Amino acid sequence: MRAVTFSLIFSLAATGAFAKPSLRSVDVVEDGLFTIAVADKLRKECDGLAGKILKALSQLSDLQDYASSLGYSDAEIKAYVDSDAEKNRMKAKRDAYLIKQGVVKSDPATYCAAGRAEIQKSSRIGALLRAR
Repeated sequence: MRAVTFSLIFSLAATGAFAKPSLRSVDVVEDGLFTIAVADKLRKECDGLAGKILKALSQLSDLQDYASSLGYSDAEIKAYVDSDAEKNRMKAKRDAYLIKQGVVKSDPATYCAAGRAEIQKSSRIGALLRAR
C-alpha cells in the first residue's frame, strides 16, 4: 500500500498536478500590484498628486517576500513581473478601473479627481498618494 501511495504522489508531481499556480492567481500579489499600478498612473498623469514612493517600494518588497514564502523562486517572480503579457494585462485592468472612476484619458483633471477621491476614501490606492 505504501508503494502505491508513493507511486501515486510521484506520478502526480511528475505530471505537474502539484505545480504552483501563476502568480496572477495569487490574490495578495495580484491585488498589491494592481494597487501600485493605479497609484503610479494617477501620480504620473496629475501634477497635483505625488506618490509615496518609499511606501510603494516597501509594498513591492513585501509582495516579493510573500511570493517567496509560497515557494516561488526569485526567477519565477522576476519572470512574472517582467512579462510583457502580464504588464499589458495589468495596464488594461488598471485603465478599466480608472475609466469606472470617471477618468478620461485626454483630461488630466479627471486623473486628479480620481486620485483625490482615493486619498479621501483612505483606500489602498490613496495610501500611496498625497496631494501637492
